[in-house]
Amino acid sequence: MRSVMTACAELRFRCGLPLILFCSFSLLLLPLSVWGLTVEEAISLAEAHLPSYTAAVTEVHSSEELYKASLGPYLPSLDSTTTQEHHDIDGQRLNLSTYDVTLSYTLFDGGQRRANRNVARLNRDISREEAYRNLLDLKFNVKSAFYTAIARREIRDERITQRDASLKDYEVAQGRHRLGAARLSEVLQASVRLEQSRFNLVQSEGDLVNAMSDLNSLLGRSLESAYDLKGTLDFPTRPIDSRALREAALRRPEVKQSEDQILISKNNKALETSTFFPVVSANASYNKAESGGLAESSGDDRSVSLVATWNIFELGKFYRRKAADFDIRVSEENLKEVIRVILLAVQKAHEDYLTASRNIQVSEESVRQATQNYEQAFGEYKVGKGDILSLVQAESALANAREQLITSRLNHVLAKSFLERSAGLDHLDALSP
Repeated sequence: MRSVMTACAELRFRCGLPLILFCSFSLLLLPLSVWGLTVEEAISLAEAHLPSYTAAVTEVHSSEELYKASLGPYLPSLDSTTTQEHHDIDGQRLNLSTYDVTLSYTLFDGGQRRANRNVARLNRDISREEAYRNLLDLKFNVKSAFYTAIARREIRDERITQRDASLKDYEVAQGRHRLGAARLSEVLQASVRLEQSRFNLVQSEGDLVNAMSDLNSLLGRSLESAYDLKGTLDFPTRPIDSRALREAALRRPEVKQSEDQILISKNNKALETSTFFPVVSANASYNKAESGGLAESSGDDRSVSLVATWNIFELGKFYRRKAADFDIRVSEENLKEVIRVILLAVQKAHEDYLTASRNIQVSEESVRQATQNYEQAFGEYKVGKGDILSLVQAESALANAREQLITSRLNHVLAKSFLERSAGLDHLDALSP
């Protein structure tokens, strides 16, 4: 599964970005009033426009080029040098021209080339995992902003309903007051609730605008852009295999990066070990010297050499090699810490997900009871058997229960998204038994 995910990630990096850019550009040409936005489309727009993700993908390309560059020491090196000199000796002028071409190749370096290439490859893999981690964060952030905007819209619509209900209560209180069946204080109490509901409506409209701004910022759109968001906060809760969840979490990018860091530390030790061996290289050079002036001459020199350089003693390399051993142990402990933190986060996220699903059931029952209570209080007050305070309290309790249900559904969606992010999954349904 890990190899499949890596292959998909590479495909995304190599050819997916232009396709995303093309699709996003096409979407930009459509009027906002004729198309809705799904969460999948929002994620695609964010992949094309979010600077942090674009930077992570660009970093992958940079590390790939550095990995290619690490192949250089395995190939011969060709150098060309030319020197032009002018001398004036006791009034006698002498021009000297030197041309030199040298071909050199390292035959043996104690494993330095191999270690450097391994480090370059591991750094490339780490940058790929970092881009994938950035993608997981992007999906979570977009989902959070998307569903938060939907929740803010539903709360706005709910508060419109609250305002209409409080207005209806106010009108009933006014009618009963005109008939002499209600006191003025009842009208005033209903009026206070009406103004409060209007205040709440204005607040919810501002919250919706801010939520849309958060989403637009992630999608690279103007902050004032409006969308017809297509989505729902309702989804079925399915059982999750805890063992499969933990196994998926152990494939998160942070774990792979820590494993690669251990290998980098081992290759750094190999680099320090290579200083204890000689460096053997073969050189072939061609040198031509020309002089002009009072005495003109020309000479060619062709040479082939085998050079061995061996550092017999240098105090620092003994301690650097020992420090590399400690770095390996540090990397191993860091991996254990990463695994500990990830498993704890997944466990807590899973429990939060289950708690959020249970809260929905409680909130639905609260709405049912609050609705029945309000209908009873309204009917009693309308025929003169109840008081306005009970009616206002029943309507306020119903409004709070409905908003609590919306918030519970939002928390459920966010808990699911956070669990997917913690486990490094695109969709949690893949783990459903």
